[in-house]
Amino acid sequence: MIITYQGLEFFKVQFGDTVLAFNPISKDSKFKAGRFFADVALVTTSHPDFNGTENLSYSGKEPFVISGPGEYEVKGVFIKGFKSKSFYGGKEKINTVYSVALEGMNLFFLGAIGEPDVKEAKEAIDGIDVLFVPIGGNGTLDASTAYKFAVSLEPKIIIPMHYGGDLDKNSLKIFLKEAGAEDAEHLDKLTLKKKDLDGKQGEVIVITALS
Repeated sequence: MIITYQGLEFFKVQFGDTVLAFNPISKDSKFKAGRFFADVALVTTSHPDFNGTENLSYSGKEPFVISGPGEYEVKGVFIKGFKSKSFYGGKEKINTVYSVALEGMNLFFLGAIGEPDVKEAKEAIDGIDVLFVPIGGNGTLDASTAYKFAVSLEPKIIIPMHYGGDLDKNSLKIFLKEAGAEDAEHLDKLTLKKKDLDGKQGEVIVITALS
């Protein structure tokens, strides 16, 4: 599995010939929207910063779009979506938290979640290997709350998102300080196999956003 960060909450996850995209940035967003083809697009929140599925098409091929709670199976990937709340942009919105099982690993993507509450999701899944957590505030979790919440979910790896650029420039610094991980390595991409998770517990990994 190869994970790259496109900025804001936009991630590309590739395994074999299959590509997943989380919270793609729309052309209508003020943030830069990257383009690539994805087999599956997961959208947590109905907002131009997160629902740019139009940027994931290629040569007439369209991604399978998932944009709400439920259970899905696409190309051997098992996905569960759980309803939560976001206050992104100052208004309450539905935010879908996704659990994604692939290659023997469980990814947990919080999206633009605005309050530290995923009790239903936590009870319905069997552990978290990789957790994607927003840390930039603005209706999502602030850095301090985000770290405490992330640790409470007991993931093996924590990947912060939703920071930098036009967002709170201190978010990542505060988050890493809370984690005691000021010297955390910044990676251009994360290549991960199940065996790489052995012995990890709450390890923070920073993936640098593509420019």
